Amino acid sequence: MYPASTPLADSPESLCLAVAPMMDWTDRHCRYFHRLLSPSALLYTEMVTTGAVIHGDREHLLGFDPVERPLALQLGGSDPDQLAEASRIAAGFGYDEINLNVGCPSDRVQKGRFGACLMTEPERVGECLEAMRRAVDLPVTVKTRIGVDDHDSEAFLLEFVAAVAGAGIRRIIVHARKAWLSGLSPKENREIPALDYDRVLAVKNHFPELTVVVNGGITTPAEAAARLQTGLDGVMIGRAAYKNPWVLTRFESQLGRSSPPASRREVVESMAEYAGIQAGRGVELKRIARHMLGLFQGRPGARAWRRHLSEHMHRPVARPGLLLEACPEP
Repeated sequence: MYPASTPLADSPESLCLAVAPMMDWTDRHCRYFHRLLSPSALLYTEMVTTGAVIHGDREHLLGFDPVERPLALQLGGSDPDQLAEASRIAAGFGYDEINLNVGCPSDRVQKGRFGACLMTEPERVGECLEAMRRAVDLPVTVKTRIGVDDHDSEAFLLEFVAAVAGAGIRRIIVHARKAWLSGLSPKENREIPALDYDRVLAVKNHFPELTVVVNGGITTPAEAAARLQTGLDGVMIGRAAYKNPWVLTRFESQLGRSSPPASRREVVESMAEYAGIQAGRGVELKRIARHMLGLFQGRPGARAWRRHLSEHMHRPVARPGLLLEACPEP
């Protein structure tokens, strides 16, 4: 069984639910898996740098299965011309949206002069976004933080968003936690400092014409509904969707979007079929199965499922049938 492709409609309703771009996690196999669980969510790639897109193996970096759509590519960069060229290349692959990363706090990203450090250069961000928007006939969006280091006032954030809006951008994803570029590791910055959803809402209140999607700390459909009820246009789920992927089916059900799969077993069967196709292309099972370890979280047999996969999926002889062998549901 394969999921049906869903076209992207450029409206707040269509953006109610998204799965965040996550480095080393949301590759094409993860996205295929998430699409089975959530037929309607807007999915995002891992961040890809402009240099990689322009000079690297494009099929490897940008290729995807059409059933992953609606799908957005997240770019990392700070040069308007390079971002425009990378956006044009990506558009040729059939993406539904191009997103600029202005939120990642990692040292590697800072050295490349992109990610969260760009928040302190709103004019440059505006130039980058305008160049991207002019290069493609696709929605161009930005994912950012509520602040960076000591630049964490509401006035600072609103000035930054004004530059984004001035570049013609109409959709912004705001992670409700500020970025620390020094003193905290990116892992620590996932929990510290505290989330501030009111600051995200301030963006919507000051720029009602923008579609504002909130990201950060949302783990349940009830939390998502609470954010939407304040007037925000959408929610983006991050680690919760990866660590406990079945939660995506609950988001779909509560938000009234699409019919989720009937059972985890049904998902496992679909992924085994997918893994069989990928095996014919030389893809090792471990590259697919690693994304599925949390599928049975909180259910009887979850530990045995994780153990069986972890012990066997790395073996050269591992085959797609391993997924069915490990599945705890009849």
